[in-house]
Amino acid sequence: MAKVAVIEDDQPTSNQLRAWIESARPGIVVDQWFSRDDAEAAIARERYDLVVLDIELGRERHAGVAIINAINKRHATPVLVVSAMPATIYRSIMKALDAWDYLQKATFEEADFVETFLEILRAVPAQAPAASTAELSMDPLRQRTPMWRGHRINLPLTAQRILAALFAKRGQVVSYDELFDVVKSGRNRDNIRKHVSTIRDAFREIDPGFACIENVPMRGFRWTDTE
Repeated sequence: MAKVAVIEDDQPTSNQLRAWIESARPGIVVDQWFSRDDAEAAIARERYDLVVLDIELGRERHAGVAIINAINKRHATPVLVVSAMPATIYRSIMKALDAWDYLQKATFEEADFVETFLEILRAVPAQAPAASTAELSMDPLRQRTPMWRGHRINLPLTAQRILAALFAKRGQVVSYDELFDVVKSGRNRDNIRKHVSTIRDAFREIDPGFACIENVPMRGFRWTDTE
């Protein structure tokens, strides 16, 4: 059974969103949270299939940003942002944070919300990687952060490019010269090694035994699927 969190500090709005969700998908479980602290505590203990989120909660103008970051550190949970903030400004910001979509309050009807909500919910099984797989999941076309065993790997953009280059040629040595081509500055071996160290540290935050990136002395690095 699907489980959804509605994070909205205005109770009438929260109740309306819940009613729309329950009408669109009978039997769905909907948790309502009204503050950043309660929402972050719930995210830490629950695994939601989808989160509907307002950006501004109480006096915290950008509480929603902190909540999305908390979600990204734990699960690949899709987030639908519903906010009064102007979409022309905030849609791109939320997309950069990996929110799936953005609806501006007072500019959409129930049908718009339901259609967007159901579209995201239908996509969840197709997008969520199996927890048992050791395969790295990358989606460079959608510019989503890499996934490792169902968890997001938080990396700077340059480190993501290096990781993509290693994974694309897994099992083969990727030379320093090839890696120089994917960085915009700091084209030297020390800098490449620092980026690789950053990548390893990010993986080990969620998988302490991670050992898929091998150092090949004097040549470069290699991704190996054997741990």
